[in-house]
Amino acid sequence: MSDNPSQNLSRRTFFFMSGAAAAATTLSRVARAQQPSANDKLNVASIGCGGKGASDLTSIVIDQENVVALCDVDWNRAANSFKRYPNAKKYKDYREMLDKEHKNIDAVIVSTPDHMHAVAALAAMQLGKHVYVQKPLTHNIHEADVLLQAAQQYGVVTQMGNQGKSSDGVRRVCEWIWAGAIGQVREVHMWTDRFRSHVDSGWIQGISEPLPEEPIPDHMAWDLWLGCAPARPYNHGYAPFAWRGWWDFGCGALGDMGCHIMNAAFWSLDLALPSSVECIHQKDKNDQTGPSEAIVRYDFPARYNRYGQQNMGPVKAFWYESGLLPDRPKGVPAEETLGDGKNGTIFIGEKGVLTCGSHGNDPRLLPASEMEARKEELDKIPETLERIPNSTDGHYRDFALACKNGGRSNGDFEYSVPLTKMVALGNVAMRVGERIDWDGQAMRALNDVNAQPYLSRDYREGYSLVL
Repeated sequence: MSDNPSQNLSRRTFFFMSGAAAAATTLSRVARAQQPSANDKLNVASIGCGGKGASDLTSIVIDQENVVALCDVDWNRAANSFKRYPNAKKYKDYREMLDKEHKNIDAVIVSTPDHMHAVAALAAMQLGKHVYVQKPLTHNIHEADVLLQAAQQYGVVTQMGNQGKSSDGVRRVCEWIWAGAIGQVREVHMWTDRFRSHVDSGWIQGISEPLPEEPIPDHMAWDLWLGCAPARPYNHGYAPFAWRGWWDFGCGALGDMGCHIMNAAFWSLDLALPSSVECIHQKDKNDQTGPSEAIVRYDFPARYNRYGQQNMGPVKAFWYESGLLPDRPKGVPAEETLGDGKNGTIFIGEKGVLTCGSHGNDPRLLPASEMEARKEELDKIPETLERIPNSTDGHYRDFALACKNGGRSNGDFEYSVPLTKMVALGNVAMRVGERIDWDGQAMRALNDVNAQPYLSRDYREGYSLVL
């Protein structure tokens, strides 16, 4: 018997994995989500139950749902989840888990590295399972479109793991902007200190060559960890954490934090379809990892804001990473914090300046004297957006309740796919290194054939993204 778990699967499971079994294909075509009773407990499975997946799982379940199956390619990393839910069936290969357990599962949480989000989520949706998928929703633009089509086709509840979408703060940003508190917004600046803030954990970028081969730990099913990505030898600099900086697996600092930080501007200004995107500054551009520094500029045309139900003018939006920061707005004292310091957004309007933190939290006008002078006026702007119950787990429980009540979740794929594509397009600009004039409706670059290879990817045998 082989030591490689992927070689020890049953013949039935092999056919399910590869997509070659007609029965599995037929099942995926007709599967529709089953809605549990609102008084029933969801039967939940987790793909990637170690690391971030452990907190995702407990935040959705919080002892109000059943955990029936757990999957992770590294059982050492998954040990705490296995201990917390001792009655759950344990697997290393999500395809085997879905093959054997799908009749017992209502909802699936996908908390794998970025490159596996789409293939794992699609496999679950094709079996009629509701899915909660960590951010960024997908590794590239094509995958995002496929998942949106799947959500519509299979009638499942979906949610992306950008918890700020459920915050009161981001709703207040939207309400203030839609009420005209700072006038028409012409410029937005968004930033993060990552990857620099995580170097001590092994996250590196600006590296142009693969890492040297190391022995695979006994507890790591490396071939399964690689999944749909191209094969390469194991190195601890890829897994379990530092994969984010490597293009084959992660989406860099923009992929890690963009769906959080960009959300306030994306929602309030409806920044779904840029007309162009360009990486206007980067250091150490290469084909293996993200750059060591980057600034990306997006240009958005005048548009009708679907969310705010109003016309809005052209907007320039800038993304800064690795500790790079925008210029301090005129008149804002040096001691005043922009955003939350390490991360945040600044909206430059015709009538004022608004800032907020990484999840849309702590919105306020700049400078502080302006916020103080206009506080009464801002407080009178009505709360037009429904609030998600305030709790640490509100975004997660919003998903669970939607699964049980038959409604839509707050951050479903209808919303999160366009946000994910905005993030992914910024990474395409980094990789191309040239201005991309973008046709959002056709999902293609108008002026740069070099961008095309980065809009999708090929998958290793045994993995598929076919509806």
